[in-house]
Amino acid sequence: MVLKGVFHPGLFFSTKILLNYLYQFDIAGKTFLELGAGTGLISIYAAGKNALVTASDISELSIKNIKLNVDKNNMNVQIIHSNLFENIPRSKFDFILINPPYYKRHPKTEDEFAWYCGEHSEYFVKLFNQLAEYIHEQSRIIMVLSDECDIKEIKFIAQKNNFNMVMKEKYFRFWETNFVFEFLMT
Repeated sequence: MVLKGVFHPGLFFSTKILLNYLYQFDIAGKTFLELGAGTGLISIYAAGKNALVTASDISELSIKNIKLNVDKNNMNVQIIHSNLFENIPRSKFDFILINPPYYKRHPKTEDEFAWYCGEHSEYFVKLFNQLAEYIHEQSRIIMVLSDECDIKEIKFIAQKNNFNMVMKEKYFRFWETNFVFEFLMT
């Protein structure tokens, strides 16, 4: 179920790309965090594979949508309303999946948080400032990005915070190219 105003995983490729990349991993028993979970599709998949799942989103409407879908699918998912890590209890996750906002503009409405990362990439600055506190040496941090975002700047922000950005897959779809990146501590 997708509530009006929530990022629709069926209309855009990024969620499908993350899901397809995730299929290769055995996530049973692993701690799993989806930042910006939207409808909760990836979190529900992970819970179905017996991962210990936390789904978060900045949007209250998305949180409502995640709860509806988790209940409908009878899955065990911890759901947290949070701006990145602000309300997430300190924990070390085995997997962190991120489908971030791409475009440089300040979000003005709740639904715009799915699209806009701030005029100066504030989303990514905050993300990489906090990320190290939620991972361990074997953690997999997986993010999908589009050629429509400022990948060079994101890479710079990551490196400034001791993360190496490694491209794992590249997808050409109609009008855009998407990439799957993993981030490793340097």
